[in-house]
Amino acid sequence: MPAANIQQQLERRQAIARLLDEHEVGRQSELVELLRAEGYPATQSSVSRDLRNVGAAKVGDRYLLPARAGGGREGPLEVIGQFVRDVRPAGPNLLVIATAIGAAQRVALTLDRLGWPEIVGTLSGDDTIFVATASAARQRRVRSMLRQYMSEASE
Repeated sequence: MPAANIQQQLERRQAIARLLDEHEVGRQSELVELLRAEGYPATQSSVSRDLRNVGAAKVGDRYLLPARAGGGREGPLEVIGQFVRDVRPAGPNLLVIATAIGAAQRVALTLDRLGWPEIVGTLSGDDTIFVATASAARQRRVRSMLRQYMSEASE
């Protein structure tokens, strides 16, 4: 991709983040219209990619950016508390995590970045994550830690 296109993409993504902070956007087509009104070339497919890139998730009837705390991105406690709905075992080495619709990739990325040695890997869909662990004991520990994060976030 030429440097001019990369710069244009970065600027569009910054505009998307700002627009999501300023407006309640419920459909990608609304975001396309807002971007075009500000002079950014945008299509539904480019906006869809950009939303994934900025970490936006559709929660309820609108797109939301990860919450900002102290000027930075939210921490793992907030991500897990905001988006995780349920954690259940599926065999001795696999957990299934149910998330808000559209939030599974964000939560899986958060888990990957945490670097917990108990987690071998994650695989996410739209609202479901499979978490592989090396043993049944490690699976129980991850489940316990996730449930603790969920309960602390709800306090």
